[in-house]
Amino acid sequence: MYEITVKKTFSAAHTLNIGGKREDLHGHNFRVEATVASEKLNADGLVLDFRVLKKWVNKILEDLDHTFLNDLPPFSNISPTAENIAKFIYDRLEKNTVPVDLKVSRIAVWESENSKAVYTKNCSNS
Repeated sequence: MYEITVKKTFSAAHTLNIGGKREDLHGHNFRVEATVASEKLNADGLVLDFRVLKKWVNKILEDLDHTFLNDLPPFSNISPTAENIAKFIYDRLEKNTVPVDLKVSRIAVWESENSKAVYTKNCSNS
């Protein structure tokens, strides 16, 4: 299996309900690592041109950058935690990768230098 990863950033604010207590409004300079995979390389010897993956991820992050995440439709019924942000990005990126026979391996969302959440789907080999 071959994988490629791009790193991008966005800035946003959110509030979270943790343990029944609502945190104060706060923001992060989020870092996103998006990894896609393929069992084979294309005619150019690539999984995918890095520029294409960057373009796809940039388009997704444009909708999150400099926003109050709680106000966005993807987070109207779920808390905008790093975990839920990672799944949102995964699901959106998957819409680009499936038509070109690639798989999203994982999405990592860093809230700080020392704190990240990762989302990946379980894939069975059956």
